Amino acid sequence: MAPPITRTDAQRQRHLEHLMDITSLPSVAGREQRVIAWIRKWLATRPDLACTSDEHGNLVIAAAAERATDARPVYFTAHMDHPGFVVERIVAPDVVELSFRGGVMDEYFVDAAVVIHDEFDVRHEGHLFGDPRPGSKPGGFRHYMAELRRPTDSVAVGDVATWDVGAAEAIDGLVHTLACDDLAALAAAVAAYDTLPLDQLTQPVRLLFTRAEEIGFVGAIGACRSKTLPANARVIALENSRSFAESPIGGGPIVRVGDRLSIFAPSLTDAVAKRAEEIAGGSSTVTASQKLADLPRWKWQRKLMAGGACEASVFCAFGLEATCVCLPLGNYHNMADLQAVQEGTFSGKPRVAREFIAESDYQGLVDLLMACGLSLPENPPFAQHLALFERLWNDKSWVLPELPG
Repeated sequence: MAPPITRTDAQRQRHLEHLMDITSLPSVAGREQRVIAWIRKWLATRPDLACTSDEHGNLVIAAAAERATDARPVYFTAHMDHPGFVVERIVAPDVVELSFRGGVMDEYFVDAAVVIHDEFDVRHEGHLFGDPRPGSKPGGFRHYMAELRRPTDSVAVGDVATWDVGAAEAIDGLVHTLACDDLAALAAAVAAYDTLPLDQLTQPVRLLFTRAEEIGFVGAIGACRSKTLPANARVIALENSRSFAESPIGGGPIVRVGDRLSIFAPSLTDAVAKRAEEIAGGSSTVTASQKLADLPRWKWQRKLMAGGACEASVFCAFGLEATCVCLPLGNYHNMADLQAVQEGTFSGKPRVAREFIAESDYQGLVDLLMACGLSLPENPPFAQHLALFERLWNDKSWVLPELPG
C-alpha cells in the first residue's frame, strides 16, 4: 500500500495562493517570461531543486540530488502559455496593432476590451476595432487594431496583451481568473512538488513546463525532437479541458483516457486511475446497481474529453508512454456562453470572461499528483483487469453448463 496523501491546512492555503497568483499572469505563446520569472522565484526558495532549460526554452525541474534507482522517471507536464495578443506595431500613441495567438471564435473579438501589459507591468486598457486581417509572419496569426483609453509612449512591440476580464477571485468554491488553461495545472504541479518528499521517493519525479502549446504544441514537439525527456519516461500531461454535462466542474480531477486526436497509453492511464481509486476508496462512477450516494467523498472522473487535443497526444506520437489528467474548465479560452454561441442560439454580443474551475477539483489534482509521485504502479496493460476477469470466471463460470438442450 502506498503512503497516505496528507497536506496541512496551511499547505492547502499556500497552494491556493499559488493558483491565484500564477493564473493571473499575462502569458502568450512565445512570451511566457512572466510565468518563467514566477517559477524561478519559487525555485530560489528551493535550493534542493535544479532547473534546466532545453534549446526551445522548455523548463525541466528535478531534485538536485536524485536518488540512484532503476525506476523509470515520472514527469508532470504543463504548458506556460494561454491564448492572447502580442503587440506587432505602434500606429499612434493611442493605437496599436496586435496579433492573436490561440484559438477563439471570431465573434468574441468584436469591440472586445483588452489590456496591454508593458515591460514594467503597467496596464494600458483599450478595445479592439475594425476588421481583422492576416499577418505577414508564418503561422496564420490574425491581426487586430486596438485603441487605448489613454495615449502612451511606454507600450512597445513584443508586449503581451490579454482580454480585460478583471482580477482573480474565489466565489462559492469556484476560482474565476484570467488563465486557468493551463496555468492552474502548472500551479498544481508546483504544489505537488512542493509537498512531495523528493529525497525519499523510489522513482524520479520531474516537472516539464512547455512553451507555445496554444498555437500547436510547439514547445512539446520541440522537447520530443530534442529528446528533452528520456525514452523511458512516464509522462502525465496536465491540462484544463472544457467542461460538459458528463464532465462537470466540481466532479473532481479527470483521468483523461484520450482526446480528439488519440487514445493515450492504457497502462499509464490505468496506473493513474488506480491511484485515484486508492485515494477515493472507490470508483469514479456508480454502477447500475448503486446510488449516487455510494460514490466516495473524494471525487474523481475518468473521461475521454474529445472536445480538444493536448500534449499527451504529442508525447504518445513520439513514442513516449503518456497520459493526461485535466481539470474541468468553464468559459474555455475566456469565451462565455460558448455552447450557445456555437449553436447560434445566443442573443446579443458574445463576451469574453474569466475562466473558472472548482477549488476542490484543483486541490484534488494536487492530491492525485502527490499520490502518483509517491507510487505509480508499473503494470503491463490491463494486468489489474485480468485478475478481476479471472476471479469472475472462477466464481461464476458454473452457470455456463445450465443452457437447456
